[in-house]
Amino acid sequence: MRLPFFKMAGAGNDFILLERTPGIPSGKRLAVRLCDRRSGIGADGLLIVDARARTPHMKDYAAARYFNADGSEAFCGNGTRCAAWWLYRRGKISGRRFVLETSAGPVRARITGKKRAAILMPAPSRPRLGLKLRADGSVHRVHWIRAGVPHALVETKDPASAPLERLGPLLRRHRAFGRAGANVDFVRFEKDRVVLRTFERGVEAETLACGTGAVAAACVGRALGRLRGASVRVLTAGGDLLRVDFKSSRNGGRSGAGPDIWLEGPAAEIFSGEIDL
Repeated sequence: MRLPFFKMAGAGNDFILLERTPGIPSGKRLAVRLCDRRSGIGADGLLIVDARARTPHMKDYAAARYFNADGSEAFCGNGTRCAAWWLYRRGKISGRRFVLETSAGPVRARITGKKRAAILMPAPSRPRLGLKLRADGSVHRVHWIRAGVPHALVETKDPASAPLERLGPLLRRHRAFGRAGANVDFVRFEKDRVVLRTFERGVEAETLACGTGAVAAACVGRALGRLRGASVRVLTAGGDLLRVDFKSSRNGGRSGAGPDIWLEGPAAEIFSGEIDL
């Protein structure tokens, strides 16, 4: 079976995108094979999109499933934004505003400019601030929040020199976070900006960006009183900027307990090709 693929990039994260077709193998198995950077195409994760998921009553609707490089299925903020951009650019969906069905439920998406897309993020959990966790022979102050997926944040003066390779894997699987574990983010808060590095579960390494991590950092920064604006810029390890916007909604937020949170940033198709399955 020969299948077209598309290589996508979203603020530093890179993804392989496949369009769902009859007979396509398991997404988990495909992710492990295709995302391998030595024997595959190479990517942080795999997106499988289905524009045919729409119904006569919901024309501006499609589906996007995401699988980490290790085959585990999850929600991915930057991946979902890339899927939205690809659907729009390829003319698979009409209009600049539509809905994507994801593992986290229906997500509103909108095209915000040339190679830019935004999504309305799943409502985050209430953060657990100031957890004192022992790892690598020391006690670390960690903030936990679920922003689509679980995140553990460690404040540091210089994320670039943080011991991510050593401490990231230890905190990622810390018993405080249960069997699911957590992504680990090293952050510095700067007024209306966050500097961010992330060790991602499912990739089990640092990635050059993390959309859910950007939202997690913005939410925790606001909870700590370190960020006060309604719009937060997040500088990724790859040098791109993501924007997290907190906007009031007519019903007071989807959960009735807070504002709607939009994640916006660059999304692009890098190249395309075909692969034998």
